Amino acid sequence: MIRLYNTKTREKADFETIERGKVGMYVCGPTVYNYIHVGNARTFISFDNIRRYLMWRGFDVKFVQNVTDVDDKIIAKSLEEGRSAAEVAAEYTEAFIEDMRRANVLDPDVRPKATEEIPEMIELIGELVDGGHAYEVEGDVYFSVRSFSDYGALSGRNVDEMEAGHRELRADGKGIEDRKRDPLDFALWKAAKPGEPAWDSPWGQGRPGWHIECSAMSRKYLGLPFDIHGGGGDLVFPHHENERAQSEAACGCTFANHWMHGGMLQINSEKMSKSLGNFKLLREVLEVTRPEVLRFLMLQTHYRSPLDFSNERLAEAASALCRIENAVKNLDWLLDNAEDIPSPLDLRALIERTRAAKMGFILAMDDDFNTCKALGEVFDFIADVNAQTAGKTLSLSDVPPVRDVRALIVELMGVFGIDVEAAADAADGACAYPAEVVALAADIAGYEGADAAEAVDALLAARADARAAKDWACADAVRDGLCGLGFVIEDTPQGARVTYEG
Repeated sequence: MIRLYNTKTREKADFETIERGKVGMYVCGPTVYNYIHVGNARTFISFDNIRRYLMWRGFDVKFVQNVTDVDDKIIAKSLEEGRSAAEVAAEYTEAFIEDMRRANVLDPDVRPKATEEIPEMIELIGELVDGGHAYEVEGDVYFSVRSFSDYGALSGRNVDEMEAGHRELRADGKGIEDRKRDPLDFALWKAAKPGEPAWDSPWGQGRPGWHIECSAMSRKYLGLPFDIHGGGGDLVFPHHENERAQSEAACGCTFANHWMHGGMLQINSEKMSKSLGNFKLLREVLEVTRPEVLRFLMLQTHYRSPLDFSNERLAEAASALCRIENAVKNLDWLLDNAEDIPSPLDLRALIERTRAAKMGFILAMDDDFNTCKALGEVFDFIADVNAQTAGKTLSLSDVPPVRDVRALIVELMGVFGIDVEAAADAADGACAYPAEVVALAADIAGYEGADAAEAVDALLAARADARAAKDWACADAVRDGLCGLGFVIEDTPQGARVTYEG
C-alpha cells in the first residue's frame, strides 16, 4: 500500500484513490514571464517522478498542470519590453515546454492556460458571490476569508493571528485595503486598468486573480474532489490555502484529498536569489549537464526535504550515475561473451536477489516516494551482482537470469525518467570519460586524437601489445594511469575489460 505525507493532516496515510485504479493529479505550473530556474525544475521533476511511479505501479494517471499566462509579473514584463502581455506569455510558455522536455519531464495530459479558461473562472466567482462567500467593490471581487470557517487548516495558521500581523504590516492604513471588508480577504477578480488585458464579466471588465484559476481548472478537468494536489512548498500559503478555501466554499465538498508539497532548493546552502548572484536557470544548467545527471541529483534527496544544489554535487551525481550505467555495460559484455561451460553462478541466489531488489525498490517508493532509499536499493543490488559475477565468464545457462538483472536495472531507473540503456548503447559514451585520459593516451600510446573513448581503446591496445612483448613497465604504466583516473581494468579470457567508476 502506498503511503503519502499529507500537508493538511501533517502525517502519512494510506493512499486511497477516489476511483479504483485511477489517479487525478493537479500540479501548479509556471507563471510565464521568464525562463524557469532550477528551483522550479526541482518541483516539476519531483512530481514527474511521482507520476511516473504511479503509472509504473499500474495506475491510470490523469495529470493536469496549468500555465498562468496573465498576471501582474507578465504585465510588468510587457511594459518593460514594450510589447503585449500575450507576446511575453507566448514566448515563455514555449520556452517552459521546451525546457521540461529537455529535462525529460512528461507532458501533462492537460495543460490549460489561464486566458483560455476565463468563462469557468467567472462562473466559479459567481457561485461564490451568490453563496455569500465573495463580494464586489467597484469592479473588484474579493473572497471573504471569514466566511470559510476552516481557513488556515492547510497551512496551520490561525486567522486571528494572521489578521493581527496583517494590521501591523500595513504602511498607512489607507488605499486598496480599505475597500475590503477584512484585510485578509483576497482578490478573485481585478477591475481593468488602462493598457492591461481585460475580459467582460458581470462586474465589469477585468481579469482574474491568481488563486481562482487553479480552482476553476482543476474542477473542470478533474472534478471534485480529486486525488492529489501538488506544488512547491512556497505555495502552501497563501496560494493553496486560498485555492482550497474558495473551492470548498463553492462546492461544499472536499477539494483535494491529498496535498503534497516539495522542499525548496538552495545553491551552495544559500537561498537562491538574483541579489546573491546565485540564480541558475534550468536551461543554463542543461547546457553543461546531462538531464539524466540533474534528475539523478534531485533523486538523492527526498522530495519534501530541502535540496542543496552545487557544481560539486552535480559532479558527484554524474559519478554515481556512471556506476549504474557502467553496470549495464558490464552486464552487456558478460552476456555477449557467454560460453558453453558450466555455470559459475549461484543462479537460485541471483534470481532471488533480483526479486528482492524489485520488492525493496517498491517498498521504498511506496513510503511517500522515498527516491533516495529506492536508489540505495538499486546500488545494493548492483554491488551484489558485481560480487557474484566479478572475474567470471557466464555460461549460456546464465544468460536468461543475468538478462533479467540487466532489464530490472534499466526498468527501475526508467521509473525515474533516466534511460541508462541509452547511455550503455551510446557510441560516444554518454557516461563521459575524464578528458585527462586523452593526454595519458598521447603520452603512453602515441594517440593523436581528442576522443576520450578512443583514447581508452588506444591505451588498452598498447597494454595488450606491451604484455605480449613482456614489456611489463609499459603495461603497468597503462594500468596505473587508468586506475589513477578512476578506471578499473579486469583481465578475462576474452581480453581486458575496462570500466569507469569516476
